[in-house]
Amino acid sequence: MSGMLLVAIAQASTPSAWKDHDRQLTQACIAASGLKDARPVGGPIAYDDRVPVTALVLAGRYPQKHMNNRPGRELCVWDRKAGKAYVSEADQLLP
Repeated sequence: MSGMLLVAIAQASTPSAWKDHDRQLTQACIAASGLKDARPVGGPIAYDDRVPVTALVLAGRYPQKHMNNRPGRELCVWDRKAGKAYVSEADQLLP
């Protein structure tokens, strides 16, 4: 391996890099969410690079009038390579 590649790998694993990853993930998931006042519930679940996604559960309230401000959850899957978030309703995660 070249020296530059080793430096890049080492930098990607730093606490600062993970903090940036978590910030980007959270911002992307909240932006993609359809919930009002969406916020993370628990921490991110990162898959290894064979499946380059990180999952995050969001909680908030449904903004639609007919939903009466009911609480809801969404599962966000963030594609790390594309930098894109995808959300799906996940109310079945409610206790």
